[in-house]
Amino acid sequence: MRFLFVPFLALPLVIGGLPVLAQGSPSAAEIISTLKPTGNLVGGSTRGIRLSGAPAPTPMTQVTTGQPRPTAHAAAPPPPPAPTHGAPSASLTVNFSSGSADLTPQAVHALNELGRALSSTELAAYKFRIEGHTDTVGTPEANRALSEQRAKAVVAYITSHFAVDAARLQAVGMGEQDLAVPTPAQTAEPRNRRVLVVNLGA
Repeated sequence: MRFLFVPFLALPLVIGGLPVLAQGSPSAAEIISTLKPTGNLVGGSTRGIRLSGAPAPTPMTQVTTGQPRPTAHAAAPPPPPAPTHGAPSASLTVNFSSGSADLTPQAVHALNELGRALSSTELAAYKFRIEGHTDTVGTPEANRALSEQRAKAVVAYITSHFAVDAARLQAVGMGEQDLAVPTPAQTAEPRNRRVLVVNLGA
């Protein structure tokens, strides 16, 4: 009996018709190809790029003088931004020491490829959001803080080793929000411990 051998081809994961780089340690060329938008930026015919929206206006209240003043807000930290579905993005495995934002040698290897991509001429015109994501082990508050520290560690490494302008990179801690693999609470899932790089446009 004969068997037909068909070689396996590694292809980028496609969600909603838009390429999304699969999680792992992609090369700089693969990151560039995934993060670079296509089409006419002015006309809006792009591969799903979405620019950051303007901040919402501050709520106002009337006081006895008739002059408006901002409403007092609680000191709680603002919620993380909503997931930017549809924008060119690359999900990378960036390994940190357990419970900390210290980069491991494996993380440095992945970030070297990311740094080469973001400092390339193909991506030099764009700004990016660096999102830190965690699994559901621990409390949501602790995971949000840890993911923000890790996102900042990524930005610090890229800006210091590849001369990328810090103004082009926005570090955000997403914590357990927008899990790559939906899981119950207190579930260790390595695929959810990732860094997502999102193209925010020029």
